[in-house]
Amino acid sequence: MALTYLNPKDPDQPFPALEKALAEPDGLLAIGGCLTERRLLNAYRQGIFPWYGRGEPILWWSPNPRTVVFPDKLHVSQSLRKTLRKAVYSVSFDQAFNAVIDACAKPRASDSGTWISNDIKHAYRQLHQSGIAHSVETWHNGELVGGLYGLAIGQVFFGESMFHARTDASKVAFAGLVGQLLAWDYQLIDCQVYNPHLASLGAEEIPRSHFKALLDRLVNQPASPLAWQHP
Repeated sequence: MALTYLNPKDPDQPFPALEKALAEPDGLLAIGGCLTERRLLNAYRQGIFPWYGRGEPILWWSPNPRTVVFPDKLHVSQSLRKTLRKAVYSVSFDQAFNAVIDACAKPRASDSGTWISNDIKHAYRQLHQSGIAHSVETWHNGELVGGLYGLAIGQVFFGESMFHARTDASKVAFAGLVGQLLAWDYQLIDCQVYNPHLASLGAEEIPRSHFKALLDRLVNQPASPLAWQHP
């Protein structure tokens, strides 16, 4: 099946139907386009996200199944519960977006590269300035030691990446986020692709068709007016 090539000068060009995504590599849907706010919002609202490596064109994905967390199903392990009780870390929101995305962009010990290019950083920083992209920070003695960032659209939070420099720091950020999302009437967290770290927090896989049906309803439902008022 031929992939759709998106015109970088036309952010309103429609994406192909999700059913046209490749099975291998799982979810690859389109190539090219741009990272403007209009293009990105159009993508996320349909369950599509960009992910590509250094030297590659922009690649757009919608994998099947999709990994999600329903906020009311957060799993807190005994070890994480113990960390939370000790209050080793403090959590903040939107206080260090640039630092969080920079930390997420650093290569992991098991990987020599990063998918978070300068273009990606610039695009999501623009979304942050527009009030669409948000960060959660974990602090220890005034030092940023963990966090995550993503997009908030309607009653859905689309998680993009997380990092930790100390044990459980990213999990504490995620638990803090979920607590606030519940208070703010969010119904779904998109985690994109399964991994054991997310699974330990309650992530589950659902069919892409189910995910799309949830999005069609939830991205058009307003969250609480108190959302992202920096508790």
